[in-house]
Amino acid sequence: MSTGTIYDFQVKDAAGELVSLDKYSGLVVIIVNVASYCGLTNSNYNQLKVLNDKYYSRGLRVAAFPCNQFGFQEPFCEADVGNFVKEKFAFEPDLYGKVLVNGGPLIGGADPLWEFLKKEQGGTLFDAIKWNFTKFLVNRKGKVVARYGPSTDPKSFEDEIERLLEEKQ
Repeated sequence: MSTGTIYDFQVKDAAGELVSLDKYSGLVVIIVNVASYCGLTNSNYNQLKVLNDKYYSRGLRVAAFPCNQFGFQEPFCEADVGNFVKEKFAFEPDLYGKVLVNGGPLIGGADPLWEFLKKEQGGTLFDAIKWNFTKFLVNRKGKVVARYGPSTDPKSFEDEIERLLEEKQ
């Protein structure tokens, strides 16, 4: 039975193993589609690392999903993405398998988790993900509470993260 939360989903991690997102039960999560060769890569990874370092012990997690759907800006395999982020940013988010965040006739359907995220928090003008580093904020109950566009700096919603971390489960 669907609860309308991220806990309803299983995704592949960077090693190809199936993982239930109920592992985030009771935690606040930033879910983000990432790319190594995007103009937004440095600012987003640097700020996500700052937030992760500051709030990890209080229950914040960053779930990063590599995506090569926009400008072919993530050509690497998941292991290489993980190494790149670790070496360049000294950051190890929860890294998952590459995803299609939007579907299409020639590429197939979007990942079910990303269809759910878009349904829960629609976009400006249309619900499709417009570029790399679209961020979804999820509360401790697994509900998607906000969506932030690619050019929105992660630190700009730090107050909302703090508020969610203060909420009881």
